[in-house]
Amino acid sequence: MKYSILLVEDDREIAINIRNFLVNKNFEVTWATTGKEGWNDFTQGTYHLAIIDLMLPEMDGFTLCQNIRWKSDIPLLILSARHEEDDKVKGLKLGADDYLTKPFSFRELEARLQSHLRRFDRYRGEQNQEDLYHYQGGLSIYPDKKMAYIQNLELPLTVKEFSLLLLLAENSHKTFSKKELYEHIWDQEEVDGNNTITVHIKSLRSKLNDSTKNPHFIQTIWGAGYRFIGVPIHEN
Repeated sequence: MKYSILLVEDDREIAINIRNFLVNKNFEVTWATTGKEGWNDFTQGTYHLAIIDLMLPEMDGFTLCQNIRWKSDIPLLILSARHEEDDKVKGLKLGADDYLTKPFSFRELEARLQSHLRRFDRYRGEQNQEDLYHYQGGLSIYPDKKMAYIQNLELPLTVKEFSLLLLLAENSHKTFSKKELYEHIWDQEEVDGNNTITVHIKSLRSKLNDSTKNPHFIQTIWGAGYRFIGVPIHEN
């Protein structure tokens, strides 16, 4: 199997050396030079692992790791010239799997990649690869088909409404701020007075027939944001 690696590194010399080394080791490598470029590459491709520098233009490595982790369980390896323990802890808390400090040897990089890829392959093999999420109250979400149903009736969701529902459902019980939701789904910075998320959540709730006071699916955490509280049904 040929693994596909996303490399996000703005230092050209370092990136070319890493890319050439990995290609020679039979990896497929996509190289991005900014955080936003890396995020766009991730959303448009399929990758088995991502190598991410922390100090990136446009979107820093911490934010990129967070965005990827909200959407995927692939291994994330942080590269950084910074040795501060706080940076390592912050990166790991955001969902990174490993932290490699520059300078590093290519032998160590390869060993860490192979280790994470082996564990990820085992993890995927243990998962029940269903193509839907099913919840009490009759909600079913099909991520691949980008469709959702309530009581077996298809919901007329817009692309953004479906993206919001899926992001919340895939990160069940995590509270997202309006700013996080907007910048993740719309891929641009939120500005003061922007009520886009409020409007879309209201529309999504209406289509789900979900009460604000007694919600089954989307709960408002006052002063903080929203979280998904649907109770999953695990079918045999």
